Amino acid sequence: MADEVILLGFWSSPFAMRVKIALAEKGVECESREENLRDKSPLLLEMNPVKKQVPVLIHNGKPVCESMIIVQYIDEVWKNKSALLPSDPYKRAQARFWADFVDKKIYSLGNQLLVSTGEDQEAAKSELIECFKLLEGELGDKPYFGGETFGLVDVSLIPFSCWFYGYEQWGKISMEKECPKLVDWAHRCMKRESVSKSVPDQHKVYDFLTEIKMKMGSK
Repeated sequence: MADEVILLGFWSSPFAMRVKIALAEKGVECESREENLRDKSPLLLEMNPVKKQVPVLIHNGKPVCESMIIVQYIDEVWKNKSALLPSDPYKRAQARFWADFVDKKIYSLGNQLLVSTGEDQEAAKSELIECFKLLEGELGDKPYFGGETFGLVDVSLIPFSCWFYGYEQWGKISMEKECPKLVDWAHRCMKRESVSKSVPDQHKVYDFLTEIKMKMGSK
């Protein structure tokens, strides 16, 4: 009997994108259900009663929540394809460290860049660029953060590439100039079918987020 795999998500959520990419990398068939985040479905509230957030992976009726926990769950359950986490304990710990760094820094700083103005926006921009430069240092000259292998850190970070155009517009920066290795890495990742089919066009994301920004009264 085939596994029943359902993903509760939202098209512009980088966290839901991670799960889509991981499932695609493993070749897992999944039913994606778009949530209305202003009117959350009874299923979402039932499957994630603690945080009431997407994404939620429902595997044979059992929910798994939080994107990086879901990605690691996928890696452990479906071992038929290349692992997203290295087998070496130290390398595995390092991958988890950098994925956690992305989790704790990139989304919140990008969001601050979107909604803030003046000195607050400048501070967010400076810290975001600093974080990207740290990630570039970890990437080095490798094709992927895992070396030759597309892995956990790549899955964690690549969804935010669809925010790059927004960063440039809101922060008046050039990603190509500030973080050329990261831009090249993003282009490389986008050549993977798992990524290109899971990460939306950055202009579409920019328009969506700009609309939210205007509704919040930020200019």
